[in-house]
Amino acid sequence: MRVDAPLVSWITNYLTGRPQYVRLQNCVSDMVMSNTGVPQGTVLSPFLFTIYTSDFRYNSVSYHLLKFSDDAAIAGCISEGREAEYRGIVNDFEWCGLNPLHKTKELVVDFRRRGTPLSPVSINGVDVQFTREYKYLGVYLDSKLDWSRNAEALYKKGQSRLYLLRRLRSFNICS
Repeated sequence: MRVDAPLVSWITNYLTGRPQYVRLQNCVSDMVMSNTGVPQGTVLSPFLFTIYTSDFRYNSVSYHLLKFSDDAAIAGCISEGREAEYRGIVNDFEWCGLNPLHKTKELVVDFRRRGTPLSPVSINGVDVQFTREYKYLGVYLDSKLDWSRNAEALYKKGQSRLYLLRRLRSFNICS
């Protein structure tokens, strides 16, 4: 990808040497300079992530690479014990070696009656952590595709909002 030098310089300036501090009421932490990550909540952040991951792509009949904002997932269907393509995608993906991943997990949904344990998937020789539940784009996915965790989370969120509305009512804010 060819990009003009002034644009690269501008983006580098945008991403490095950003002052950060925490303020809680009247208390303010010391300021530190950040040279990692992208500022959250900016319009430019998703665009920079798209550029950063533009060479991170793979699609076949059985497997797809899904990217949204700052999340990426490989989704696929392994049938009749043919998992070589899946393992090949994950194991040999050069992009992962060149660009460090911070939270890499594997979630397997297995519809077989007698699920046999799968050997761990590795990226560049490091085993990927296996999990039975993962929150992806705000939705809880689990190995049985059970939606009770999502219902529970929505219930708790609703209870919290109702509590806040009741507290506001006690201050006679709404007539």
